[in-house]
Amino acid sequence: MIKKALAALTLTLGFALTTSWAQTPQTAQTINFGIISTEAMQQIRDRWDPLLADMERQTGLQVRPFFATDYAGVIEAMRFNHVQMAVFGNAAAMQAVDRANGEIFVRFVNADGTQGQTSHLIVHRDSPLQSLQDVIRNGSTLSFGNGDPHSTSGFLVPNFHAWAQNNVNPRTHFRSVRSANHEANALAVANRQVDFATSNNVALDRLQRNHPQARQNIRVIWTSPPIPDNPLVWNRNLPEATKTKIRNFFVSYGQTDAREKQVLYRLARLSGFAASSNAQLVPIRQLALFRTRTEIEDNARLSVAERSAQLADIDRQLAALR
Repeated sequence: MIKKALAALTLTLGFALTTSWAQTPQTAQTINFGIISTEAMQQIRDRWDPLLADMERQTGLQVRPFFATDYAGVIEAMRFNHVQMAVFGNAAAMQAVDRANGEIFVRFVNADGTQGQTSHLIVHRDSPLQSLQDVIRNGSTLSFGNGDPHSTSGFLVPNFHAWAQNNVNPRTHFRSVRSANHEANALAVANRQVDFATSNNVALDRLQRNHPQARQNIRVIWTSPPIPDNPLVWNRNLPEATKTKIRNFFVSYGQTDAREKQVLYRLARLSGFAASSNAQLVPIRQLALFRTRTEIEDNARLSVAERSAQLADIDRQLAALR
């Protein structure tokens, strides 16, 4: 089953994995770098290739990109050591840390110096919806473009701050719900294919560059509290010497060299990378546990004793995080 899934993933990515690294363990000199393709593949390649080429030249490691259309594909690839490091959203990074031997080592720093992003709910500019409360009040008539279930900004943060905090179960509250990546959801809103959808500030900024007309047709009606910016995750079993090379490359990249600064800005309007750790996942874990707690409270199939036991377990986990 796993072999079939990985084979299908390879075809989906649109490039062949050679036998030397698809079927055998990697040496420390080869790093397969996982990247989520949330828009056209060529656009993603054009932005990442200069940085990966610099990484290869400056570290002496062989660096190969591994593009996937969803987080689950890269997490599974990391789990089976087909990917040694990757860029994730926080929710997906949590899965990589818990299930795929991952470890956060740096995170994005935006061009303005901030190290976070915000989730949004977006509507067509001509929509009568003006606020989160409008969406909730009219839920039974609305179609919702939800984010990838592994996405922090597209799914986890809105699910907690917009829905759980207002006792809303999006699966039953809205007329229809579909899941897609940021670009697909934004284009669906711009083309009136859904009434509203999730997004984030970075995705909307990118949409302005790539699809300016679509961006003009979109209006933000809700913004979340700030969330930690995207982390880079490596396999914690990489040799320490290899980790040192990789960490030094990222924390110093773009700090003095003008061309590197341009590469970072074109990549995602970044100014660099800051050292980080798995500790940045604490607020994300809290969000996930709150979501689970809400689901347990709403589960009518549980007996009183089962519900009490499960809630007590969630509360213990939340206390441990605090």
